[in-house]
Amino acid sequence: MNTFHLIIASPDGNLFDGQAYMLTVRGSEGELAILAGHVPFVTTVVPCECKVELPSEDEDDRIGHTDGGLLSVAGDTVTLLSSSFRWGKE
Repeated sequence: MNTFHLIIASPDGNLFDGQAYMLTVRGSEGELAILAGHVPFVTTVVPCECKVELPSEDEDDRIGHTDGGLLSVAGDTVTLLSSSFRWGKE
């Protein structure tokens, strides 16, 4: 299972900084699913539920909510900069 380095950050600091298998968010053009090796790009993110699928079967996937922000995919690092991010379904 290939993974990538995921950083989720808000003005409150880094809320996630580790390895992920997949990130699912809603960009300005629609739903996005990011996997390791994804083509580099930058897009805006609209308010949505975000799902982080973790590589270990011992860890539960994480679900959060963003009020919007910016998503950057560059090499093996994916960064979600969010104006506001909360863990848990809302």
